[in-house]
Amino acid sequence: MISFNYENNFKLTNELKISNWLSTVINAENCKEDEINYVFCDDTYLHKLNIEFLNHDTLTDIISFDYSVGKTLQGDIFISTERVEENAIDFSVPFVEELNRVLVHGILHFCGYKDKTEADALLMRDKENYYLKTLV
Repeated sequence: MISFNYENNFKLTNELKISNWLSTVINAENCKEDEINYVFCDDTYLHKLNIEFLNHDTLTDIISFDYSVGKTLQGDIFISTERVEENAIDFSVPFVEELNRVLVHGILHFCGYKDKTEADALLMRDKENYYLKTLV
């Protein structure tokens, strides 16, 4: 089950559509969906988590805590809507496109994809682009 939680004034207007899309991604990656919680927040909230849990004193758009067991996906994905908005401006894309990229990015991490090396980041970006095209 995918759930959406809000720690700021942001609210998805199409929760069911996004949830169904992400479930389709999970199935396409031959994984099983368990409890996945998205938490939308601001930079301050996410920065605090980044320092406390990852010892990173930087702003980020997403932090995922993966509690998956094998191919059964579960975990918490925190997204700073402020950072997504800034990134959308920096990349000259609509906010909703950048938000959807970050949403699927978190799921892909749970599916086992990494992005620390250049090769891994390229594969992750290819997967994001592929799945973004399936969101109709």
